[in-house]
Amino acid sequence: MNVFEKLPKSLKKTIRYIYQDITTLEKLDEIEKELRFHLQKRKNQLEMEK
Repeated sequence: MNVFEKLPKSLKKTIRYIYQDITTLEKLDEIEKELRFHLQKRKNQLEMEK
């Protein structure tokens, strides 16, 4: 079983969206910034819990 198959359904949908529906670099950059923001925010929350 590869890593992709182990991911939650919502994340799989996001990845598929990126590959199938993103047609410009601008859109891809926007999504990348948004994902980075939320990943960093969650990372900070988890670090605070330690």
